[in-house]
Amino acid sequence: MKRRAFLSWLPLACVTPPAGSYEFPARLPPAMEAFVVRMVAINGFDEAALRAVFEGVRLQPGVIRALTTPATSKPWKDFRPGYVNRRRTDAAVNFWNDNAVTLQAAEREYGVAPAIVVAILGIESQYGRNTGTFRVIDAISTIAFEVPARAAFFESELEALLLLCRDRGFDPVALRGSYAGAMGWPQFLPSSYRRHAVDFDGDGHTDLWTSRADCIGSVANYLRHYGWRSGADVALRTTATPGPGLDAAIGAGIKPSLDNDRLRDAGVVPSRPLGADERAALMLFEGDGGPEYWLGLENFFVITRYNRSQNYAMAVWQLGREILTASGR
Repeated sequence: MKRRAFLSWLPLACVTPPAGSYEFPARLPPAMEAFVVRMVAINGFDEAALRAVFEGVRLQPGVIRALTTPATSKPWKDFRPGYVNRRRTDAAVNFWNDNAVTLQAAEREYGVAPAIVVAILGIESQYGRNTGTFRVIDAISTIAFEVPARAAFFESELEALLLLCRDRGFDPVALRGSYAGAMGWPQFLPSSYRRHAVDFDGDGHTDLWTSRADCIGSVANYLRHYGWRSGADVALRTTATPGPGLDAAIGAGIKPSLDNDRLRDAGVVPSRPLGADERAALMLFEGDGGPEYWLGLENFFVITRYNRSQNYAMAVWQLGREILTASGR
């Protein structure tokens, strides 16, 4: 999807509501009204035009359903087969072969392993085949104004969406994405698009719908921003002895904070000792053969900045390893 000229707000609001949706009342709800007033005051949007846009926003019940039952909440033994499998591996190898030069350039520029970039693009959108069907403005507005626990975050994303459209000439009503408003091959939220998307093909536009180079460079840039360590491990398999110390170590959270001494005290024996400057997070997964204990290192934590699910990060890493094996790289 190339840039669409964002010439006027008013005509864009007059569109046919998607099936299965219903309109917000013509008089804006209080939270939406306050948001419009704030956008006018802070960012200088035209008030009448902005109101016209939000009068055309449609509440999407499917967004709320998807938000409460994310696929990443499945047990690992059920989640893994959908994302780490031969079909995805073959598609990933083909994508790597077709884009090897660009992936090498991105690795030189950002220091991120190509296998991880390829795995993320495959998991997120199957290399552009599934970038989402929701109008982004509907999806984000639904969460911002109908889900109080997520309101602050998604109001900030709604602001980022409007600024993105104004700054880059996108049509805010035409943009399509996931139920959470994530866009393009990398499935970037609007704030991530504004901060981390790069014009890696040098054509003067940042296009995450049709430019493979921009998608590759943007994912690598995102991971570098959050601290990817070139050449460092991602995760380590470990054995563990159940007990209070083990539970406390798991409860320490996903951010790496455990050193060798703490792991030893918790009854954890990793596949290799941590380096002097390494820290790890201890994670428990429900595998096919029972509990699996893994240590997530700094690069694992970086992947969770892309998606906070441990299942997601583990799938990216394991798919990346399968890709390397299958490609012979």
